[in-house]
Amino acid sequence: MQSRTPASRTGRPRSAAADAAILAATREALVELGWSKLTLGDVATRAGVAKTTLYRRWAGKNELVVDAVAELFDELELPDRGTLAADIEGVVLRFAAILARPEAKSGLMAVVAESTRDEALRERIRASIVDRQKRLVHTGRARAQERGELPPETGPEDAARTVDLIFDIVAGAVVHRTLVSAEPADEDWVRDFTRVLLLGLSGSARPGM
Repeated sequence: MQSRTPASRTGRPRSAAADAAILAATREALVELGWSKLTLGDVATRAGVAKTTLYRRWAGKNELVVDAVAELFDELELPDRGTLAADIEGVVLRFAAILARPEAKSGLMAVVAESTRDEALRERIRASIVDRQKRLVHTGRARAQERGELPPETGPEDAARTVDLIFDIVAGAVVHRTLVSAEPADEDWVRDFTRVLLLGLSGSARPGM
């Protein structure tokens, strides 16, 4: 698993409790202050730690917010509902619910915007959020293969490309729906999206359409 924090430094060991308090305080500040007014000093005060504690762990606000948002997405789990379609619907609904949270919405949009000018920040987003959440795709494919709903892998390279493609389709559609279009990813939308994902455009039309 990729670390959410910078490379370890010599000196006093890290405190997991302090890390948790700092990330929670960051999300709280995002909701109350928004991205533009959030400062490391305010986060330190809310978390009850010295500002130097933050700087020993994070290079700046961008990295801190990525890690605070990444912790939210770590709550995602793939429910076992008995079929691939039902599993997809379940995880997409949970993903949309996280994106609807004010701290996730403001934090993710802000760091993505900042990352257009910062390659290191893009890499941190990939490592801390994107690559970690691909675990859900791996789990879902393996489960569907065990049920006989999907064919076995043809090879590791093909499998990796497929996982990347599935993740991009799902994440891209849900993020666009909830954060760009600002439309609800409700059960009806999720059901239609899942049908298109599994059947493709030629098989996605409802009867009578």
